[in-house]
Amino acid sequence: MPQSAKKPFIDVLSGQRQTVPPTWMMRQAGRYLPEYREVRAKAGGFLDLCFNPELAAEVTLQPVRRFGFDAAIIFSDILVIPYALGRSVRFEVGEGPRLEPLDDPAKVATLARRADLGKLQPVFDALKIVRDALDPRTALIGFCGAPWTVATYMVAGHGTPDQAPARMMAYRHPEAFSKIIDVLVDSSIEYLLAQLAAGADALQIFDTWAGVLPPTEFARWSSEPTRRIVAGVRAKVPDAKIIGFPRGAGALLPAYVEATGVNGISIDWTAEPAFIRERVQSKVAVQGNLDPLVLITGGAALDRAVDDVLANFAQGRLIFNLGHGIQPETPIAHVEQMIKRVRG
Repeated sequence: MPQSAKKPFIDVLSGQRQTVPPTWMMRQAGRYLPEYREVRAKAGGFLDLCFNPELAAEVTLQPVRRFGFDAAIIFSDILVIPYALGRSVRFEVGEGPRLEPLDDPAKVATLARRADLGKLQPVFDALKIVRDALDPRTALIGFCGAPWTVATYMVAGHGTPDQAPARMMAYRHPEAFSKIIDVLVDSSIEYLLAQLAAGADALQIFDTWAGVLPPTEFARWSSEPTRRIVAGVRAKVPDAKIIGFPRGAGALLPAYVEATGVNGISIDWTAEPAFIRERVQSKVAVQGNLDPLVLITGGAALDRAVDDVLANFAQGRLIFNLGHGIQPETPIAHVEQMIKRVRG
């Protein structure tokens, strides 16, 4: 029996609906857990935690131990690729990431062509530790940021409400912007392949800022780079299981699925259920899409929201998840309530 057949999460991505949908949460290793906060304080800075294999493995395993999730996702960040490209990356408490901005073509010309994967060896070491520690039925997810989303931080040097700096640069200097995207595509392929080699069972590509793009730009800067990553990974690992998360893509999701070749699509809580069932879930597995705020709310509202996700999507291939990452103020009891409700 192949190893993947023992993992409900992988079975769904391979085409097999599960009576009880496998469950995990984006950002499940995080500040809502006291055991995470304890390790985080011990590690020092955020990147110090990402690049300490033992501690990164520990926080990856914590939510699986506590809740029995069907998948663990390696603790890391989408901005480790810019770091491996030699860019300055730091995380300011309460302010988020800070990078040296690539905000004009002259600066883009200084960008390295290849990432130094040696800088990311701690991530691969952490994956190996987690792989050895996990129950054989629990899947291990590796990930990267999609080129568009990572580029938005590289261009602006920080997060912005609508990612206007990157959007403007893509309009004004498309050749320079294409260079950033090309470097990120190539580096992401190598990074994801190394994660698979280190023990990841599946991969997720997070395109958190896909929803700010108009349709033509979405096809150019979100779908096409993701297609190239998927193709590049599958050129070496033909059966690689890959989930795309173009957050906020809405009506553009069917075209994204068609273009990219992903095995599954993660949807946010604003997705229209009938549209997703008919145009997306008929082709690939769907992952989502509980509103993280209703998980904070708990009670009857949480029960209704969980039931809605199941009613909308559980007749097809579903991986139960949130529509985005869990919030730090989420009560642990509400996570337990959600899991109990999903598993019936």
